[in-house]
Amino acid sequence: MVASSSARHETWLWFAQRASALVLALCVVVHLITIVYATRGGLSGAEVLDRTRGNAAWLSFYAVFVLAVAVHVPIGLRTIAIEWLGWRSRARDGALIVVAVALAVMGFAATWGLFR
Repeated sequence: MVASSSARHETWLWFAQRASALVLALCVVVHLITIVYATRGGLSGAEVLDRTRGNAAWLSFYAVFVLAVAVHVPIGLRTIAIEWLGWRSRARDGALIVVAVALAVMGFAATWGLFR
């Protein structure tokens, strides 16, 4: 039973990282296109912030971006910790949960700062 549970867990992590990579790729493309459009249009940082403040669509977009980062990065770091460092204890997973939460908190704080 433990082996199948572990295999199921690893499969779920594999899928979550690939799905979050897809979301990240889309978000990065939209983000970069927006930056190029804004800078070529001559908008300043203040003008960009004026356009994002109070805009629920941008809040939603960047919230999805942050969630994808908070899922993707810890799973990747977990793989590095296993393959390069041989770190296979429960402490590894606890540390990576802390990383995920920290990324989410900082990302949502930045996103909220753009919105309010």
